[in-house]
Amino acid sequence: QGLYSSVVCPGLVMSNMTYGILPVFLWKLLMPIMWLVSGTLGWGFGASLGWGGVWLFKQKPESLDALVKYHSCTSGLGKNYVEPRKIYVDEETAEKFYEKLLELEKQ
Repeated sequence: QGLYSSVVCPGLVMSNMTYGILPVFLWKLLMPIMWLVSGTLGWGFGASLGWGGVWLFKQKPESLDALVKYHSCTSGLGKNYVEPRKIYVDEETAEKFYEKLLELEKQ
């Protein structure tokens, strides 16, 4: 029907949800260390909550792989990029899930 759904994982970002996990002062101590480690080890924590979403919005939906989750990443030098990571689900399971979503929509 011409409808597409894609997912962007924002990486490690600070929000009201993350502040609820640990006290704010602890996050302020941990974040510089996490940013340093992410660049050194290539983990690629998110640069900003919206960056990966903007990248995804600019893509042609029909050109994106339906079995990929796109991760918003930042290199150790501060360069933003998106890294595709395969979602390991067989097509039969994906089709069953889709059919269940259609059932729920009708309800």
